[in-house]
Amino acid sequence: MPINKEILQKRSTVKKNKPDFVRPESWRYVRLQTNWRKPKGVDNHQRKQKSRGRPGIVKVGYGSPKVARHLHPSGYTDNLVHNVAGLEGLDPKKDGIRIGHSVGKRKRREIVARAVASKFKIFNARVKADGNES
Repeated sequence: MPINKEILQKRSTVKKNKPDFVRPESWRYVRLQTNWRKPKGVDNHQRKQKSRGRPGIVKVGYGSPKVARHLHPSGYTDNLVHNVAGLEGLDPKKDGIRIGHSVGKRKRREIVARAVASKFKIFNARVKADGNES
């Protein structure tokens, strides 16, 4: 059940009005990927926004609402944890945890056991609280 439903709803409505930002001329040449690159040419039509029908350019105003930034889709904040001490100062009611990818199995078990005891939302546990692989 997601928390912060109103904030997530606000973020999704803002995202609906955001254009798809595509790389200039990517629709014209197969060799160009569609992922965004800023147009920097002196006469570039997309940079100048000269002709209608050109895709939008990434600008500051298209960002998500400040209260909705860094939220996981579940509504919890996303916090990276590398050891048990990383759980200190976090609130289980609003903070979720993501265990660092370089953390080994033994330390991961300790973090998961402490997080489950504290009722944290874990986004990438990979081990159960009893220590078995999942």
